[in-house]
Amino acid sequence: MTGLTATTDRLTARHLAAAAVMGLLAVWATLPAWQDIFLIARTDEENSQIFLVPIVAMYLVYVRRMRLRHCRVSFRMIGPLMATAGWGIGCFGFYHGVQSLWHGGAVLVVLGCMLSVLGKNVLFRFLPAVAVLVFLVPVPVRIRLAIAIPLQQWTAVVSQKALEVVGVLNTQVVGNGLKVNNHPVNIAEACNGVRMVFALVMVSYTFGFAMPLRNGVRALIVLASPLAAILCNVLRVVPTVLMIGYASETTAEQFHAITGWLMLPLAFMILYGIIQLLRWALIPVTRYTLATQTIT
Repeated sequence: MTGLTATTDRLTARHLAAAAVMGLLAVWATLPAWQDIFLIARTDEENSQIFLVPIVAMYLVYVRRMRLRHCRVSFRMIGPLMATAGWGIGCFGFYHGVQSLWHGGAVLVVLGCMLSVLGKNVLFRFLPAVAVLVFLVPVPVRIRLAIAIPLQQWTAVVSQKALEVVGVLNTQVVGNGLKVNNHPVNIAEACNGVRMVFALVMVSYTFGFAMPLRNGVRALIVLASPLAAILCNVLRVVPTVLMIGYASETTAEQFHAITGWLMLPLAFMILYGIIQLLRWALIPVTRYTLATQTIT
């Protein structure tokens, strides 16, 4: 009897299919919130990283796929409890005009409905993939502004220094912008970095949890992501500013649009280079050989 129980309580393809159905039903039940999330992601460039979240979550599940064989279906009550909490949070956010709570509640309802089939082991064994779902919630305006203003200031200062290094001396910082060749360039309009900072945070998070790194290294990578955002943004701002100052504004706008998403693979390569540099310096960065073969 013990052997039968040990066999039947393992996670199977039926559980995964049932969880997918429950997730779709939960999306249907909270459809207005998901429609609003999609509308914001489609129309607001500063929240466009939402479209990357499902890809990142599936990738983090994929690199941990070997853990599925060790998952047992247990304590399914965590699902209904989470779904109930999410429904309450969503209702509170909707009726009190707190958009992030409304959206976050919808995410919790979907997650809770899926966990009502899968149980708690999936939650804890795939926690990095679950935690990234927080990026599905559009960033409130006040948080974006709190991030954008310092980014504008630092980007302007660092860009001005970078322009001086490459020989462009007639530049100066004016407020949160630059003046190049007597042409004022507003960093807030050119590219303040907030449009990519959350995407870069997500890239850093994905990089950290997709590789078998020590938790301290993972935390360092995530915490350093704003610095990576500034660096990538400066690499984008400097040529844009030069084009505005010495060429045409139309050319600068085209360059700015084309290089936007190119900053994400650039950030990934920068992070990979940092890890390789630490390994070259014989600084321990990994915990185990393969993340897909070991359970932590």
